[in-house]
Amino acid sequence: MTAPAASLLDRYLAGDPRALARALTLAEAGLPAARPLLRAARTRAHRATVLGVTGSPGSGKSTLTGALIATLRAEGRRVAVLAVDPSSPYSGGAILGDRIRMLRHHADPGVFVRSLATRGALGGLSARTMQVLALLEGAGFDWVILETVGVGQSEVDVAAVCDHTLLVLTPAGGDGVQAFKAGIMEIADVIAVNKADLPGADRTVRELMAAQGLGAHDEHTWFAPIRRTIASQDQGMEKLVEAVLKHREHLGAPGLNARRAARAEYEVRSLVQERLMERARVQSRDLYARVARGELDADDVADALVQGDGLPGRGAQG
Repeated sequence: MTAPAASLLDRYLAGDPRALARALTLAEAGLPAARPLLRAARTRAHRATVLGVTGSPGSGKSTLTGALIATLRAEGRRVAVLAVDPSSPYSGGAILGDRIRMLRHHADPGVFVRSLATRGALGGLSARTMQVLALLEGAGFDWVILETVGVGQSEVDVAAVCDHTLLVLTPAGGDGVQAFKAGIMEIADVIAVNKADLPGADRTVRELMAAQGLGAHDEHTWFAPIRRTIASQDQGMEKLVEAVLKHREHLGAPGLNARRAARAEYEVRSLVQERLMERARVQSRDLYARVARGELDADDVADALVQGDGLPGRGAQG
């Protein structure tokens, strides 16, 4: 008599990469079958270093992530990468091209790369990103790298969902000044001036250092270390890793716990928003058109959806 096949949960806990891939698919789809896997993942004592990598398109984020993988693997670290790709607003599909850029690690059992579509999350992170991250952490990786789209809300969201945020800039195009204007520097824990062999790298570093001194700070303020990198040649990666670990030491257990709590808040808030939008979609296909025509009041509709009541009648007319 043959022994029963191991359950998906048992295989996931045993480190089976196929079980991990299946678990990620369940979580991304929001299926109830993912919940026991998520509970198990979050109760495991192991805590990975979760690093968010963001920056403008063309700054070399994917190339830099690949170079970071090589450096961490040389140190014997197991690495998982979650690459967020933008979804088409028309087809809903995503290019998922980051796996193509990281093919040099495809045969390494210590590396796991997964693409995740934004699924219409306004250029930011989908409601399921946190659950996928939790499953990767629970799988026992030493580092989990989240590479964002690099446009819109994702540049801010990454700071709410990761232990550390790495901002990737380039000398070309005045990235340093633009980062300061957009407020992106406020979320950076470490800054990489990538393609540092291009003209203007020294000027970009000076601009960034000057910008750091403009904000309010005290003796407890963390100034993001600025490191020059040439990711295409795997240069500067060791110093980047060292800077991230120094920030981890600066945070300590209280700081890391606070960031984990913020991540949980982000996850719950995202799921609430997702459920409310689904309720609106189910209750009335022409809901928004009715609001636009003045047949319903937007505030009344929002209150009814949050409270779970039926849709209100015609809104007050002025």
